[in-house]
Amino acid sequence: MEERFRENYFSLLRIALLLIIEVYIILSQSVLTGASAKVLLLLALFIGVVAGKELAPKCYRIFFFLVAWILWLFVLVSVETSFALLGVFLCYEVFTCYRPRMLWYILAPVIALVPSEIGSAVQMVIALFIAVIYIQHDFVVESYRKQTREDTITEQKLKHNISRKEQQLQETVRKSLLMAENQMLEERAELSQTLHDKLGHNINGSVYQLEAVKVLMEKDPQTARGMVQGVIDQLRSGMDEIRLILRNERPKKYKLAVLQLEKLCEDCRMKGVEAQLSTEGKLSEIPEKYLEVILDNAYEAVSNSMKYAKCSKIKISVHVLNQIIRCSISDNGIGCKEIVDGMGISGMRKRVREINGILDFETEAGFTINMLLPL
Repeated sequence: MEERFRENYFSLLRIALLLIIEVYIILSQSVLTGASAKVLLLLALFIGVVAGKELAPKCYRIFFFLVAWILWLFVLVSVETSFALLGVFLCYEVFTCYRPRMLWYILAPVIALVPSEIGSAVQMVIALFIAVIYIQHDFVVESYRKQTREDTITEQKLKHNISRKEQQLQETVRKSLLMAENQMLEERAELSQTLHDKLGHNINGSVYQLEAVKVLMEKDPQTARGMVQGVIDQLRSGMDEIRLILRNERPKKYKLAVLQLEKLCEDCRMKGVEAQLSTEGKLSEIPEKYLEVILDNAYEAVSNSMKYAKCSKIKISVHVLNQIIRCSISDNGIGCKEIVDGMGISGMRKRVREINGILDFETEAGFTINMLLPL
C-alpha cells in the first residue's frame, strides 16, 4: 500500500491541486452567476479529461491534452478570465509528460498575467507556486528516482557478479580437490606397484632360497648356512630399498602445511566467510618446528575470528624473506580496544617465544596477528 502511494503520489497531488485552483476561483469570484450548471459541467469535464490521461498510454495523451486545451479556451473566453490559472496548470501537465527544457517551465507562468478579477499579482503568485511544485518533482524528485533505479540496477549486477564469481570459485576449488585426489590415487598406485616390484621379487627369491635351505640343512649344512646368510643379506637390502622408496614418496612437510592452510580457508568459505591464503618465497626453507607453530597459531586465530570478530574476510599470508619468516592472520571484523590474554593468545605467545620469534597484534582495522620468526 505504501509503495503504491509513493508511486502515484504526484498524480494525486496534481488532481488535488487542480481541484483547489478551481474551487478557489469559484469561491473568490462570482463566476457561477447565471451559468452555474454550465460552468460546473465544463469544469467537471476538464477534471475528468486531465485525470483520464493518466490512465491512457503516453502516445494517446496528446488527444486528452487537445480536449483539455479546447475546454480551457472555451471557459476562458465564454465564462471568466480568472480561469487563466488552469492554462498554467495545463502547461505544466504537458511539460511533466514530455519534459522540455527548464526555460519552458520558467515561461509558463506568463499566462497568469491575463487580466482578471482576481488580480494579476495573485494569479502570478499562484502560478509560481504551481511552477515550484512541478519543477521540484520533474527535476529533483525524478532525478533522485532515476539515480535510485540506476543504483538498484548496479547493485543487482554486482550481486549477480559476486554470485557468479562465488560459483566459479567453488567450481575451481572442486576441480582442485578432484585433481589433488586423482594425483593422490595415482601416487598410491605408483607406490603400490613399486613396492610390489621391489618387495615382491625380493620376498619370493628369499622364500625359494629358504625352501632349498630346508632340503640341504641335513645333507650340506655348510651350504645351507651360506644360503641363509644370503637370504638375510637379500632381505636387509630389500628393507633398505623400501626405506628409500618411502622416503622419496613421502610428501614434504611444507607442502602438507600449505594443504592444511588451504583446507582451513576452504572451511571458512563453506561457512560464508571469504578466506584467502597468500605465500611468497621458498617455503621449503621453513623448519618443521616453525611449520607446526604457524599451523597451530593459524588455526587458533581463524577460530577466534569465526567466533568473535563478525568478519566477512580472513587472510592468511606466509612470506619467507632473507633471514626471517613473516606470517600474518587478519580479518575485517569488529576488532577490539583491549587485548586480553586468554588461553588462545597465551598459547600463541608461548609457541612463538619457544622458537625465539616475535608476536604482535593490530586492532585498528579488524584484527591482525603478526609473527616474525628468525631463520
